[in-house]
Amino acid sequence: MKYDFNEFHNRLGTYCTQWDYIQDRFNKKDLIPFSISDTDFIIPKPITEKIFEVAHHQIYGYTRWNHHDFKSSITGYFERRHHTHIEEDWILYSPTVMYSVSLLIRLLSQPHDKVLTFEPMYDSFYTVIQDNDRQLVAHRLISKDGTFEIDFDLFEKQVQECQLLLLCSPHNPTGRIWTKEEMDQIIKICKKYQVKIISDEIHMDIQLRDRKHIPLLSYIHEYDELYTAASSSKTFNTPGLIGSYLMIPNEEVREKFLMHTRRKDFLNSVSIFGMYATMIGYTQCDDYIDQLNDYIKENMKIVEEFIKEELPDFKFKTPDGTYLAWIDARDVPYTAEEIQDALVNVGGIGIMKGEIYGGPKYLRMNIGCPQSKLKEGLRRFKIAMDALYSK
Repeated sequence: MKYDFNEFHNRLGTYCTQWDYIQDRFNKKDLIPFSISDTDFIIPKPITEKIFEVAHHQIYGYTRWNHHDFKSSITGYFERRHHTHIEEDWILYSPTVMYSVSLLIRLLSQPHDKVLTFEPMYDSFYTVIQDNDRQLVAHRLISKDGTFEIDFDLFEKQVQECQLLLLCSPHNPTGRIWTKEEMDQIIKICKKYQVKIISDEIHMDIQLRDRKHIPLLSYIHEYDELYTAASSSKTFNTPGLIGSYLMIPNEEVREKFLMHTRRKDFLNSVSIFGMYATMIGYTQCDDYIDQLNDYIKENMKIVEEFIKEELPDFKFKTPDGTYLAWIDARDVPYTAEEIQDALVNVGGIGIMKGEIYGGPKYLRMNIGCPQSKLKEGLRRFKIAMDALYSK
């Protein structure tokens, strides 16, 4: 099936976080948003058809996720797309990836324990660690030749004082897909010091260069303290349908997670639409994933060429993965606040400040959108910066 990602769909008036509530993030209405990480693309046709079929039934009672159809859609997907074997018994349902991460942190560590993660980082990683009464230990990635690397000497020193590693794979916001050599080292060092690893792999389907995503659980036969939270919602643009999953090989931890969700948080029933979105997405929509990757690659190329030609003080290189452009503004002779003021109040566009993610003088631009929107956003980006330089 051929998808037209160029097609524009008006999301205003749909209670859309990115469009209708842009003022919450930038203190101004009527901006073109490149902010929160969902896309402006319609979902795969097979998911839409299944939603219509389920909706037409007109009964939306309590629904169970704990069955072969749901679990096998996930195991088959990991086998087919990522060449990793997952046991059905490992799989649990969760409403969101960050709910899974939050509860896993509480189950796998104690108050005041230290949790290591890479910085810059997805902003919710700060709160999920600190608001759960754990101590955040940040490993600042080394910026090198337009990409980001781990300092493994420092990493090993930091690991020794921590109980958990919270991994984002692929990494948000830099878009790094960790190499096999890097994953080997991460596993080796964490195993040496018995540090448990939680991996957020929600961006795993968007792979833009030759490097392929390596699921954490492909290492389960080398180290058994591995836990993964993921969802199909980023790929198929279905976060509003609610639903994610996690994989816990450790039976004791798995039972604790289930006990908590059932008896403390009372999350006993799945979102029926979210469940079907996962099942259909993972069994019938590989063509959508492949075409989405091709489109995002082209969008990244547009951004890279535009910045090189029109905004030379900025630096950008297409990342390994994700639909998030992590733009380096460190050579721009203005403060982050001045840049942001120009983008919002002159250009009329909402692009996230890198400071939110622990990346001073960077911008995180969501380019999961039609090229008409992207090109208009870049045009406004240039207008904003020209105004700033002309002062």
